[in-house]
Amino acid sequence: GPSCDEFGEQLCGGLHHVSTPTPASPHSVLPSTSATKCKSAHRSSSYHAGDDSCMEPHGKPSIQAENKVEANKLVNNYRFGFRKWKSHVTERPFEDRSEVVKELYSDLTAVKPHTGSHVTCGNVGYVFLFGWWVSLAYFLVGILMFVTIVGASYGKLCWKLSSYFLWPFGKAVHQIGNTLRRCCDQVPECECLPEEENTPILLPSPPEVQLPGLPEQPLHRTGLWHRFSTYVWLLLGYPPLVVIHFLVCFVSWILVFTIPVAKMHARTIGVILLLVPEDVSVSHISERKQQGHEARSLLCCYRAVNWYYYKYTVDGINVFAVNLLPLVIIAMVIGYVDKENQYASSEVKFGVAIGSIIPLSYYIGMGIASLSAQSNFAVGAVVNASFGSITELTFYITALLRGHQAANPCLQEVVKSALTGTLLGCTLFIPGICMIIGGLKHSEQTFNSRSTGVSSALLFISVGGVFAPTLFSKAYGSLVCDACTDSTGANTTAIGPFVCHNCHYDLVSELNGTLFHNHVEPLVYTVSALLPAAYIIGLTFTLKTHSHIYDIHVGEGQRLALCAVAGNHGAVVHWSRWRSLIILVVATVLTSACADLVTENIQPILNQPSVSQYFIGVTVLAMVPEIPEIVNGIQFALYNNISLSLEVGICIAVQVCMIQIPILVLFNAFYDVGFVLLFSDLHLWASIFSVVVVNYIFMDGKSDYFQGTALVVVYFILLALYYFAPSPAGC
Repeated sequence: GPSCDEFGEQLCGGLHHVSTPTPASPHSVLPSTSATKCKSAHRSSSYHAGDDSCMEPHGKPSIQAENKVEANKLVNNYRFGFRKWKSHVTERPFEDRSEVVKELYSDLTAVKPHTGSHVTCGNVGYVFLFGWWVSLAYFLVGILMFVTIVGASYGKLCWKLSSYFLWPFGKAVHQIGNTLRRCCDQVPECECLPEEENTPILLPSPPEVQLPGLPEQPLHRTGLWHRFSTYVWLLLGYPPLVVIHFLVCFVSWILVFTIPVAKMHARTIGVILLLVPEDVSVSHISERKQQGHEARSLLCCYRAVNWYYYKYTVDGINVFAVNLLPLVIIAMVIGYVDKENQYASSEVKFGVAIGSIIPLSYYIGMGIASLSAQSNFAVGAVVNASFGSITELTFYITALLRGHQAANPCLQEVVKSALTGTLLGCTLFIPGICMIIGGLKHSEQTFNSRSTGVSSALLFISVGGVFAPTLFSKAYGSLVCDACTDSTGANTTAIGPFVCHNCHYDLVSELNGTLFHNHVEPLVYTVSALLPAAYIIGLTFTLKTHSHIYDIHVGEGQRLALCAVAGNHGAVVHWSRWRSLIILVVATVLTSACADLVTENIQPILNQPSVSQYFIGVTVLAMVPEIPEIVNGIQFALYNNISLSLEVGICIAVQVCMIQIPILVLFNAFYDVGFVLLFSDLHLWASIFSVVVVNYIFMDGKSDYFQGTALVVVYFILLALYYFAPSPAGC
């Protein structure tokens, strides 16, 4: 087999290795210039577990990862042209997570000492949002069970839980056993609940808590299904409470930050309400006095809101992406079933369809990251090239096809506006907002100006190539207007002031009708061939011949670990290769369907007299698919890795010019949909100006919130131009 050095070279794509101190975090990138820098960076407030980097001005960051897959994913983040990704593609060991993250996955079954007041804004908000009406429902169901007489025991349970759910904080629900239940029945005034060990609330509590010296006794489980009251409860009391708890679970899960409430009510449905009612006890934590009897903790919640739940994942998928996924189903149903707009208007269908692209973009991005991380460089490059721009290309091609079929030139202008809007957003807004957020946390951030300069140079080439046919047409085309009138409004040939309408550069009638077909069209095809070639040269330069400018190395410790164990070094991958591929294909198909719904229902939006079609294209259609990328860039900036934040936007902008536009030109060559690579003056000068500004900002290799503010302000100024611009000709 290959030697250790050969194996490391294969993993890094030819990058060198350096020996660095292993940081406390199992997954980070640290500079290897000196151990002192590593330690100081580790102690600084900008360092967090799970960071992708801890950048120094001239240091050589060394990648440290817990397994081969994560190391490969991190290396891909620094490769030019690869989609940048923040989330883990493998399961991280639970015991290695921070205490904050562990608490997110708590099942709320353990009791621990709690210091501080339970009266918080989140807990009070729970009472007004959920607590009062859930408590009222339990009270009414309790009355119903008392009316049945045989269900009186369940009525008592409902009244106990009514008090609990009105204010559950600092209280505990226990399942008590036979001995303890008899104690409480015979001596009601005694405090019968045992003192539990100080088990961490972050981990599930043991099934039983026995005090030393007492014989272990089984909990009371017999007789539940032999009682007539159980069936009365399941028929009359349990169903309405299930509906109420399900509603609370749904709302609190959708709100994300109230997921502890969802866990509390889900456990009530599945466990507490299906126990023998006499075995359920509710008590306040501070009032417990021990009598030495067995009990099992069922539920204990200290706060209803946890702001860190934005980090929560389900099978490696961020909770926000999980919650937005039903939008796709809703979009499919109302879009393809309600063709006559009887239940939803076109505006609603458009909004739901465009919103459903957000989670689909996330799934496509995670599928790319997962598949690339588990494959070699060649497979990863093919996956990124084929799926990296699939969301945008799907919408563009769908819009061009629908516009061609309906003979609607506005959709072609909308596509060009979306292309320009993506270019502006990725060169101005994404770097700007990342600089602002990163600068507010870290006063000044540094990045590798040389590596960023390579991307900026390619961005200059891209914009120059894309807009070359437009400049050519303005140099050789004739300005033609549909109608010109004098100041009185009458057509005339007299000399005087004129008002002309729908003026444009005519490319067909000039030079005996051969200017466009013999000059402009060949130029478009030439540019569309040169731009991908420049992209490939850029890949070769940054990944092969001059990879040292990125100074990325896989740490020695990880390399030795990889050599010692073949495969994924015990890593549990969230998505296998086949699963990632299937999700990519399914998400691509669904994206195509949603894009079709967007273009089908966009016309009422375009017909709004107060909003320019240009503005709709450069904002909603351009930036909504990039929301996952914006989130990734912000996370990189928060973790003091501004280099990757800047590369997120520039990489997308370069791909728009060097991959997406040439593909659209190629598609139009095989299936003529009327797409002409000629942009309006507003697109031309806005794009050139944005590229000049962003390259000026990147010159010194430093960033702060002021520079980010400058980029964002320029972006909003350009958006104002588009908002007040008149609609394109023919729309």
